[in-house]
Amino acid sequence: MFKGSFVAIVTPMKNGKIDEKAFRKLIEFQIKNGTDGIVPCGCTGEAATLTMEEQSRVMEMTVEMVAKRVPVIAGTGSNNTVEALELTYNAKEAGCDGALVITPYYNKPTPEGQYRHYAEIAKIGLPIVIYNVPSRTGISILPETVVRLAKVKNIVAIKEAAGSVQQVMNIISSCDITVLSGDDSLTLPFMSVGAKGVVSVLANIIPAKIHKMVKLYLSGKTEEAKKIHYEMLELCNAMFIETNPIPIKTALSMMGMIEKEWRLPLCEMRPENEEKVKKVLKKYKLI
Repeated sequence: MFKGSFVAIVTPMKNGKIDEKAFRKLIEFQIKNGTDGIVPCGCTGEAATLTMEEQSRVMEMTVEMVAKRVPVIAGTGSNNTVEALELTYNAKEAGCDGALVITPYYNKPTPEGQYRHYAEIAKIGLPIVIYNVPSRTGISILPETVVRLAKVKNIVAIKEAAGSVQQVMNIISSCDITVLSGDDSLTLPFMSVGAKGVVSVLANIIPAKIHKMVKLYLSGKTEEAKKIHYEMLELCNAMFIETNPIPIKTALSMMGMIEKEWRLPLCEMRPENEEKVKKVLKKYKLI
């Protein structure tokens, strides 16, 4: 159902509030450059620091601005099942095409708890993309749990950010569910074992390149895709030298696309790391 290059889009801010004007420009930039789908309100979109009202507003804006040109998969996850249900319902009401639901964090639920969490959210009726990112949540979702969830109506895909090719292989070999990479540096390796694309941080600044790489690989032009993968590697590494989305928002600000602003507890980069980002952007002729 979902494949290609999806951007985990940032939430631009100005004077402590969501910068709707800048957000509109970011979406147009993405669509103009071939991005296959927009994912607002994920980790990159600082969903954990947005209020419920702000998160719903971002979903509505995204759907309005995209205007059916590409799919919108909104981040609606929480460690609180009731809250995740409300956000997913809001995403459906806003007209989103799917919901990206993070594995419940902090609570560290058992596999049975994870299963019940997702199965309950799937009842909303919106296509669900499971989001496995143990570096953020403190717990991973087991392939066996994914196999169970793949049988649940409306659960259609998983964004895999556990950093493991083995995990991806175990999932794909055991059930019929679409796997999307949740880690830019592993998109190509994941696609080599059956993943169908990526939810990309890097696409915020080079959407055309990410789209081209994924499209080439999925069309069988693996050597050409591999070439782009290695061309982008240094830039990719620079975007993760501090906690995401700090470097990518710094890069976007240097490119003149957004204000250099986050919401606490996120803050500006250390000066030496900011200089590294600036240097690599110049090398890639992005500034």
